[in-house]
Amino acid sequence: MAGLEVPTWDPQTAMLIGAILFEAIILYVGYGGLEKLVGPRLMELLVGGESGVSQ
Repeated sequence: MAGLEVPTWDPQTAMLIGAILFEAIILYVGYGGLEKLVGPRLMELLVGGESGVSQ
């Protein structure tokens, strides 16, 4: 039957996919940490005030 075969993985392809996923996770965590460090200060500078919500 077409489409039911189990594909064989080339080890280089599997390593490439793993490296790309690892890089994506590192970037996600890194940018999240950077946003927590710099985000509040940047919003205060750009918007003014703590929350940035006008009352």
